[in-house]
Amino acid sequence: MASIDKRPNGKYLARWREVPNGPQKTRQFDRKRDSERFLDGICGDLARGTYVDPAAGRVTLRDYAEKWRAMQVHRPRTAHTVEVTFRVHVYPKFGTRPVSSLLPSEIQAWIANLSTELAPGTVRLSFRWLSAVLKAAVADRVVASNPCTGVKLPRLERRQVEPLTTEQVGELADAVGDRYRALILFAAGMGLRESACFGLTVDRVDFLRRQVRVDRQLDDTENGQPVFGPVKSQAGVRIVPLPAVVAGVLARHLERFGTGPGGVVFTNKNGAVLTRSTLSNTWIKARAEVGLETVGFHDLRHFYASLLIARGCSVKAVQTRLGHESAMVTLDTYGHLWPDSDDETRDAVDGVLGDRAEYQLRTTSAGRA
Repeated sequence: MASIDKRPNGKYLARWREVPNGPQKTRQFDRKRDSERFLDGICGDLARGTYVDPAAGRVTLRDYAEKWRAMQVHRPRTAHTVEVTFRVHVYPKFGTRPVSSLLPSEIQAWIANLSTELAPGTVRLSFRWLSAVLKAAVADRVVASNPCTGVKLPRLERRQVEPLTTEQVGELADAVGDRYRALILFAAGMGLRESACFGLTVDRVDFLRRQVRVDRQLDDTENGQPVFGPVKSQAGVRIVPLPAVVAGVLARHLERFGTGPGGVVFTNKNGAVLTRSTLSNTWIKARAEVGLETVGFHDLRHFYASLLIARGCSVKAVQTRLGHESAMVTLDTYGHLWPDSDDETRDAVDGVLGDRAEYQLRTTSAGRA
């Protein structure tokens, strides 16, 4: 499957086939020794099943990544994030480079440079998508290994959740105006993510049983109609109890504003599907008005979780209501909000060991006397 021929020009032509009877590959060398070493490597890779066509890695990162993006089954929002990430952060540095030419040291330097300009989360996200593309390139035998392996990333500092107060939630609800007041109170009283709130349709609300079915979210709009997609995870498919106060707010909202396209409950001022972009300006103005400039819509979900915890709900109950995939996610996010257990720990030990320790103390004292 491999041979070396000396050409009339004095150079050496290495020939090999990836599979028997397959197309012949060639590469020219100035010295016979170099051609022999090259073919030894080729034959070894073929035997080990790690062979990569030397010509495959010549494709540029941009070309390969764009083909990769076109094959992904991403939600519209995720697809947009990936496109922006590559266009803004990856292609300016590596877009015209052959995939096989990328080195771990170059990617590490790229990460270090991004870290001086961007938040750790953004840097890690950019790295994540680049690594995914290069991992696919390894699987496609475009390159032999992923140069992202072993690259160190900036530490992601987890901000401890500080829940809004009831007064602050009320102030936000008033500040957004009549059109969106019910949305704020619904999010704070149900704990749904923003996209699930926007994608709520009237057929998912059961006023009689006082519950809401969460099984989809708003992904996009098309010709003015909502495009629904699955929730973040299978654990996110759930039935959430509808408190009486929230049910009342929701009923009054529907009576006043009706439903929008596709039966969506919350709409913009024109009665169209509500999206992040259409709510953005109202939200920014409202939080500035009440002095909460750093508060995001997701903080309403944190508020809901804090209410459950304050009422003594277990970790499992909070996990279920929020649709977390595991209790560990719930604890990592809200563990600090559960009441301190120092007193309970002391009481437990005293209750079990107290009598025995007191008896031993009396016995020892009597013996010394």
